[in-house]
Amino acid sequence: MIGILNRLIEQIEAQLRAEINLADLLRTEGSTEYHVRRMFSSLSGMPVSEYIRRRRMTQAAADLLTGEDLLSIAIRYGYGSAEAFGRAFRAVHGASVADVRENGGPLRSQPIIRFSLTVEGNRPMDARIVDREEFQLIGYATQVPLIHNGANPHIQAHIASIPIAEHARLKELSSAQPAGLLQVSAQVDPDYREGTELTYLHGVAVPGGSEVPKELDAIQIPAGQWAVFSASGPYPSALQDLYAATATAWFPSNPWRLRVGPSIVAVLDRAPDFSTATCELWLPVEAGN
Repeated sequence: MIGILNRLIEQIEAQLRAEINLADLLRTEGSTEYHVRRMFSSLSGMPVSEYIRRRRMTQAAADLLTGEDLLSIAIRYGYGSAEAFGRAFRAVHGASVADVRENGGPLRSQPIIRFSLTVEGNRPMDARIVDREEFQLIGYATQVPLIHNGANPHIQAHIASIPIAEHARLKELSSAQPAGLLQVSAQVDPDYREGTELTYLHGVAVPGGSEVPKELDAIQIPAGQWAVFSASGPYPSALQDLYAATATAWFPSNPWRLRVGPSIVAVLDRAPDFSTATCELWLPVEAGN
């Protein structure tokens, strides 16, 4: 994966002044656009689309200082008008085109990213691969924004709105793995951009084809493989650290890649105030080439 990401960076650099199609760039790399997007975002801290925009605006700043016609520069970097280019330029550099042409700056350049894998070897990361038949996730779903760090108040509010008796009823409905009450994040932006909407479901797993109570939402999950990781400690920080570690340590070192599907958190044990917890993280995976 590290090699794939670095080759992607090289191809992006070669095509900064042309239309960039990630699917085309990755066609011969033996991976998927979905997996690469998720790994790029997790390792670099920004979506690949944002990196491309920043690199283009870094190059465009040099072109501006030559005095070349603004519309020609805008079209070169994929913008249909000088106004659209100007907005993107200010968003990256924090200064207008006119300011830069008059004063030479300020400019906020995006260096070329280089990915590397630091091997420490002193903290093995345990996981198990589980083959699952088709199943369903049922419960109460809502749309919430993605938040990378700390508790998500929108999720907290959603869970608090569910009557206590319904939590007990959901537990009784649980009849498939992962067992117990589950925290499900589905339809997550492939670039994992903070603030983008996802579907959050508080519920349980039941076998495929089970009859779903009409008042509950359902997500159909096709048969496939899952990587299952464990985390124990302060909640939710230990779980969020585990998410990060899957991208920085486990996926780059193992012949598996993410496939499209929800991530599932099963809370196995927790403190009464939920300050600490032991959780399992289920991620949909497939064997890489």
